Amino acid sequence: MPWSLPKFATAPFCPSEVRGSIAVPPGTPWWQRVLRFAGPGLLVAVGYMDPGNWATDIEAGSVFGYSLLFVVLLSSLAAIVLQVLSLRLGIVARVDLARACRDRYGEIPRKALWLMAEIAIVACDVAEVLGSALALHLLFGVSLALGIVITAFDTLLVLGLKGKGFRQVEAIVLGLVATISVCFAIELGLVGPDWHAVAAGFVPHVDALRDPHALYIAIGILGATVMPHNLYLHSSIVQTRQTGRDHASTANAVRLSTIDTVGSLTLALLVNAAILTLASSAFHTTGHTGVTEIQDAYHLLDPIVGSGVAALLFGVALLASGQSSTFTGTIAGQVIMEGFLDLKIPCWQRRLITRGLALVPALAGVLWLGDQGVGTLLVASQVVLSLQLPFAIWPLVRLTSDRALMGRFANGPGLKLVAWALFAAITVANVWLIGSMLR
Repeated sequence: MPWSLPKFATAPFCPSEVRGSIAVPPGTPWWQRVLRFAGPGLLVAVGYMDPGNWATDIEAGSVFGYSLLFVVLLSSLAAIVLQVLSLRLGIVARVDLARACRDRYGEIPRKALWLMAEIAIVACDVAEVLGSALALHLLFGVSLALGIVITAFDTLLVLGLKGKGFRQVEAIVLGLVATISVCFAIELGLVGPDWHAVAAGFVPHVDALRDPHALYIAIGILGATVMPHNLYLHSSIVQTRQTGRDHASTANAVRLSTIDTVGSLTLALLVNAAILTLASSAFHTTGHTGVTEIQDAYHLLDPIVGSGVAALLFGVALLASGQSSTFTGTIAGQVIMEGFLDLKIPCWQRRLITRGLALVPALAGVLWLGDQGVGTLLVASQVVLSLQLPFAIWPLVRLTSDRALMGRFANGPGLKLVAWALFAAITVANVWLIGSMLR
């Protein structure tokens, strides 16, 4: 029985152990089905509002004002398309992207794809380490180096979740995301942005990217928004919902999971737009166009906004952002390792490996560049994510377009055109970036 889970109450929270653990009985009212399917999209959306996003959005807003808001919008729309492809693969084919790649490709391409996925996870975790350490530094005064060391103990959070169901993990993440959202809603109210300028910023205009620095930041925003390991993660965690195998049940599951994904990523879009808008309103419009570090933004908020609570809210949201990504990073690492290598280890061990690999570059970077190098490291980590994106998009589009695997749910001509266009655009942007770095 593929959906049986006799020991759900004591099962760890890794998705390979909880497939089909959340029942959605036939005849359940529509609104209850929507709530039952809500959750996986939120776990994915957390990756789109992590500290790496903060760094790119703050630099974009303070240096270029509202003009790069359209990059956040287009990146979010691209993320929605790709995440929908990912959830369709998981629900229809009943297999996650990593496992599907293992079944489809030979040893060399399979290991290459695995390596790229692992690099993406470590790059993302570097951002989480730096963001959490920076939040501890700003809120409690500990040094950045000590803050980085303290983040190693977040493995205890994963250990504390052992024996918990997947729904409990989703509830914890919901609380953290709500904290981030409320903090920024209050801060926008305190800053009072020019909403007409905000609306104009969402209108795409190529001229805004003629500046090489603006294009670099735009690629960083793209890498921070469309995260490659989230494509592997989403195709696995959607399988935690127990549905029938007939066409009608599958179509209904795809529809409800799409609603969950669009809603969650729209929330992530609003959070990222709020960060950029806050930076533009508080810094760019007041002449502080050199604010590219998160800690500078923290220290400048109170005197500019004129409220002692602004910086506190900023720090609390940053801490929640770093910690919420801990859960999804752990689950994504587990999915990738199990899928590509058919290797199962406890979640806390996987977390320890990922965090250990992230601590080295984060600590070395801070010791080398100093406290003011955090923003540079965060933006660089997001550019690394963008460079890994094509290696996840290519197999995803190929697999979801395969009628032998997807049946009637295979990508149609329009969806394939959009997906391949995204692949081409991201690849071209990355090639330009590499070329500019080599010159």
